[in-house]
Amino acid sequence: MSENLELLKLNGIKKIFARGTVDEVTALDDVSIKVHPEDYITIIGSNGAGKTTMLNIVAGVFPPDEGNVVINGEDVTGLSEYKCAKYIGRVHQDPNVGTGARLTVEENLAFALLRGESRGLRTALNKKRRQQFRDQLAPLGLGLEDRLTTMVGTLSSGQRQAIALAMATISRPSLLLLDEHVANLDPRTAQTVFDLTEMVVKREKLTTMMITHNMEIALRYGNRLIMMHRGKIIVDIGKEYKDKLTINDLVSAFEQAAGERLADEAILLSRTEM
Repeated sequence: MSENLELLKLNGIKKIFARGTVDEVTALDDVSIKVHPEDYITIIGSNGAGKTTMLNIVAGVFPPDEGNVVINGEDVTGLSEYKCAKYIGRVHQDPNVGTGARLTVEENLAFALLRGESRGLRTALNKKRRQQFRDQLAPLGLGLEDRLTTMVGTLSSGQRQAIALAMATISRPSLLLLDEHVANLDPRTAQTVFDLTEMVVKREKLTTMMITHNMEIALRYGNRLIMMHRGKIIVDIGKEYKDKLTINDLVSAFEQAAGERLADEAILLSRTEM
């Protein structure tokens, strides 16, 4: 992996919501970051730190007020979420958001495969594609490759999130965005989805950005760790240093960079039961 290449660049991103009202909030304040191919970045911060807003800007959910977004050397600032979908796969916190409950497993995968294209669903549902879907699902080890015609709404939350992961990666996107994708799962199911995520990311050599509220998770996964606070990136740690850190080290790094104590106990909690 060449350190001179950037798959994603955010340059001076600023985003303000409810501008000019009493509810005005600066969600992102001059955020810049370079993401290299095969980076697996964990992103941590308290509620309101700007984590999800940053992913939404990357995914084209809404445009930045200032700054620009570059993916694979192409300026995609202001492109719609639909057009950005050809670059990006995303798994949301809620399995109900990422999957269609009233569609079958194969229909969900077909929609994901054709995301950003104009071809119809019927075109994607043929013998060759069904085999592709089976090949995509079989390594997950959940037997979903034999349930292509099952309605997704009848599956468990963990199975649905596994389907969402398969949907997000089936077209081998340039960038995989994971927005607290295990937050709504019980600890055992969450660990299963984390294991599946690790397998898929490594197998497909995907560049990945994963939001988490949990410091232990942030330290355990990925090759790079970013901490956000009040709309800014305040800590950016590479693998060599990250692998040596403890949670106490990370708290100290936060407090030194932020100039204040870490008050959000939620991101300190250890999930040792996972």
